[in-house]
Amino acid sequence: MELNRMSRRQALGHLSHLSAWGIAALAGPVGAQPSASAFPHKPITLWVPWPAGGATDVCMRVLADVAGRHLGQRVLIENRAGAGGTLCMPILQQAAPDGYTVAQLPYPALRVPWMQKVLWDPIRDTTPLLQLSGVTFGILVPANSPWHSVDELFAWAKAHPGELTVSTNGVATTPHTVMEALSARKGFSYVHVPYKGTSEQMLALASGQTMVGMNSNGFAPFVDSGKLRLLATTGEQRARRWPTAPTLKELGVGIVANSPYGLVGPRGLPAGVVQVLHQAFRAALLDPAHVAELAKYDQEPAHLNPEDYGHALRDAYAAEKRHVERLGLLRAAG
Repeated sequence: MELNRMSRRQALGHLSHLSAWGIAALAGPVGAQPSASAFPHKPITLWVPWPAGGATDVCMRVLADVAGRHLGQRVLIENRAGAGGTLCMPILQQAAPDGYTVAQLPYPALRVPWMQKVLWDPIRDTTPLLQLSGVTFGILVPANSPWHSVDELFAWAKAHPGELTVSTNGVATTPHTVMEALSARKGFSYVHVPYKGTSEQMLALASGQTMVGMNSNGFAPFVDSGKLRLLATTGEQRARRWPTAPTLKELGVGIVANSPYGLVGPRGLPAGVVQVLHQAFRAALLDPAHVAELAKYDQEPAHLNPEDYGHALRDAYAAEKRHVERLGLLRAAG
């Protein structure tokens, strides 16, 4: 009997030990699960869909530097230029939803899927983080150009069909679609010369490789230095930096174009990670160093939180379909 009692006590002791070990073993992995409080524990990569050295790239580098200080980890810039600013989408589509890969989302990413077949979807394959700012656009000519107004430009283009060369920052970008609308309304044809980004395009325009250029307000240094002449802008109102340049709207063309942009992550980012990234990049967006950099290009912060930015992206995506359809550029279904 004593042997049986001892055996039972020993058995219970072993069971107690095993139970405690089992609970600890189960609790261990749960406690080791990644959490928002542990994020980030390594550098974050911010993909910029434009070449290094352009206005957007420079602003993004200032933003990344400040955000890195708030996150306690470096934010590394990687450039993937080309295809009208859409080459970051395949990267996001294939990235793990862990918060270590984010990208700038420019407006062409909301337009291109309506114009050509792509394997990604700008709404389905992203998690909105925040809207940052937005750009307007301008029509520019070299400083030695004979044209001093868009009316002179349009008149020459109508009198010389197909001879006008116009550069933009890529196929299906906002400058490209605006030029398509202008040529249709004003009855002229032109040769489109796409570039990968603003700085490359502006250098080519200033040297006379094309006759006209249209791009975002990254043209600022070239206009301010006298290398290019700004004929008109596409905003609702005249630009504060260049108040003598009229808008296309006031010239009676009836076109207003601007492109908000922001940051997104891959599809399925955890809410806690979204919150950490949003807070850090919002602080960076409003930091005086970043605000001053935006001001060089006549821009200012235009913050939207993740939820509001998501709504704005969905509305813009639907609006771009209607816009592309009006231009006759909507791709066939399938």
